[in-house]
Amino acid sequence: MRKIVVVGGSKGIGNAIVQSLIEENIVVNISRTAPLQPHTNLTHYNCDILTDELPEIEAIDTLIYCPGSINLKPISRLKLEDFREDFEINVIGAVKAVQKYLPKLKNGENPSILLFSTVAAKLGMPYHASVAAAKSAVEGLAKSLGAELAPTIRVNAIAPTVTETDLASKLLRNDRMIESITERHPLKKFLKPNEVADLATFLISDKAKSISGQIFELDCGIVSFKI
Repeated sequence: MRKIVVVGGSKGIGNAIVQSLIEENIVVNISRTAPLQPHTNLTHYNCDILTDELPEIEAIDTLIYCPGSINLKPISRLKLEDFREDFEINVIGAVKAVQKYLPKLKNGENPSILLFSTVAAKLGMPYHASVAAAKSAVEGLAKSLGAELAPTIRVNAIAPTVTETDLASKLLRNDRMIESITERHPLKKFLKPNEVADLATFLISDKAKSISGQIFELDCGIVSFKI
């Protein structure tokens, strides 16, 4: 069985990824809270990625970094600290995890790293300045690391649109907002966490051995189409 380290796998997309992998892999989750569903193949470490030392893990085949932020404000209301906090959780946390586990990954089986961006990095959206700036850095990191670590370790990123998670609950807090977001997407839907997990599972699998340095827009058409 392959060993997969998921940072931020207790909730939302991260938890959906953990659940999709746990039957056929050894999964190590690192987050501030434990996943609600225990499993014999799951090991959990309580850890704040920004302030705590990351745990020592003997062997790693894949690293998935899930933490993110949705900090939507007009630029006039964003403080420099907002930009710093978004950059810390989205970029610095990912770098910290990669640097910690890179030596183990180099000896892994079909080793790979998976990061997360957002459609707002490519689609100009009001009130997204801070998160879009941070996630654009994640995309640059994925491409740069993909080149640097080839051919040993593959690096990719997924850029989802709005996904039904606790993190996005403010965007989906009533029927009017749900209808508005649904209508904005050409496919007339937004994402469920398991849809993102399905793509993540593919990208870290042997079926994706020829894919690295790519940003996958899981966008329900909102970036790709104008209809």
